[in-house]
Amino acid sequence: MSKKITERFIEGGLKLSASLTILTTIGILWVLLSESFIFFEEVSIVEFFTETRWTPLFESKHFGIMPLLTGTLLTTAIAIAVALPVGLTIAVYLSEYARPGFRKSVKPMLDILAAVPTVVYGYFALMTVTPALQAIIPGLSGFNSLSAGIVMGIMIIPLISSMSEDAMQAVPRSLREASFGMGATRFQTSFKVIMPAAFSGIVVSVILAISRAIGETMIVAIAAGQQPRLTFDPTVAIETITTYIVQVSLGDVAHGSVEYRTIFAAGITLFVFTFALNTISFWLKKRFRENYE
Repeated sequence: MSKKITERFIEGGLKLSASLTILTTIGILWVLLSESFIFFEEVSIVEFFTETRWTPLFESKHFGIMPLLTGTLLTTAIAIAVALPVGLTIAVYLSEYARPGFRKSVKPMLDILAAVPTVVYGYFALMTVTPALQAIIPGLSGFNSLSAGIVMGIMIIPLISSMSEDAMQAVPRSLREASFGMGATRFQTSFKVIMPAAFSGIVVSVILAISRAIGETMIVAIAAGQQPRLTFDPTVAIETITTYIVQVSLGDVAHGSVEYRTIFAAGITLFVFTFALNTISFWLKKRFRENYE
């Protein structure tokens, strides 16, 4: 009897936890949508997505979010260009080449990178990476998307390497043995057998890393600057969606004004992007998941 009561208590706790998660998501959506609707009653949604100037805090106000979107996509692209090859290389080495003892000692060290506060990464980008890049690239601005993107890439390396390595480890050993039995080398087995078999897990890790980079705040706020401009030049200062939200949230803008509500419009745009990426990762995992039963 006591065991049944315990099981019901645990089941109720799990249902409560799941309900809280759903209610939290609904609450976030409600706040973003309700404030965004008020904003779009004053600002045309067409102007919001097509205007190429973003100056809601200036006397001449323009509400085109394209400069913030390009800044966000630029830093994210740089981060993925850094993290993807490095993360996959680490994953392949740990899964297929490293000894079990070495893997057990190195993988927790990689996870430590994910535990470093992002504000530390931001100051690392500003004080170390940017001066190093200025020595290589003359005329590089003190605030730029290049250094911010590189450090963001370093930050998300553990996410790609850890999840990809887990996906490769989940591939049955029989596939490796069959490949070796056909005369394939370890390199050929790794890249022509294991990686295709773990494709769904690798793609999910990359998409989650992209979502993480898009939502990053402190690195871009510290190292990339606060100048919304429509450009794909990584050597100049830019502003991302998250940086603008931080800027307005500091309290210098009147609460309830149209300028203040821009952060909710920007926030719902960011939410749609990350939600779409997470949905794509779920679909890809379901679509390409290998069935080894």
